[in-house]
Amino acid sequence: MKQKITVRQIVFSAIAIALAILIATVLKFKGPFWFNGGSITLFSMLLITLIGYWYGPAGGIIGALAYALLQFITGPYVLSPLQVILDYPLAFGALGLSGFFWKQKNGMVKGYIAGVLGRLFFHCVSGVVFYTEYVGNFGKDAAAVWGSILYNMSYIIPEAVLTLILISLPPVKKMLARVRQMAAGSAH
Repeated sequence: MKQKITVRQIVFSAIAIALAILIATVLKFKGPFWFNGGSITLFSMLLITLIGYWYGPAGGIIGALAYALLQFITGPYVLSPLQVILDYPLAFGALGLSGFFWKQKNGMVKGYIAGVLGRLFFHCVSGVVFYTEYVGNFGKDAAAVWGSILYNMSYIIPEAVLTLILISLPPVKKMLARVRQMAAGSAH
């Protein structure tokens, strides 16, 4: 049976995406060492993974892809078409993996971690593919591999750790559960 998308789902998803774009655009820390993209934002990835937590894998992936498109429109970093695919729809779209954990105990935390690791994976692949040409064949491209991993971890992991601390706080957990009820239409 096909699930219908409701107005409530569209509204809650749009609010989460809009807040994530606002945060990623305005409230970000872009260190001088992230010259090839990347920044620490204040919980923008959380807002996108919430869509999957509320509506499951299909809603999560659709919401994450919409966010990816807006990320590309508002601040593209383009080296080639393949890099755009890896860094935007695949990397940001991976945040929608959170939806696969929507019915599990501690699904918010598990889904958030899955989405963040998915994003990290695609950004690392992009870095290896495209920065190998800048590093050269040093140690059978080991420098490009480790450089890409460390570079991407340097901004994704700090935000992920801060977010995991935040969502582990009892008042925040309670608030997220309440918002999930509202998003599902079951709050009274």
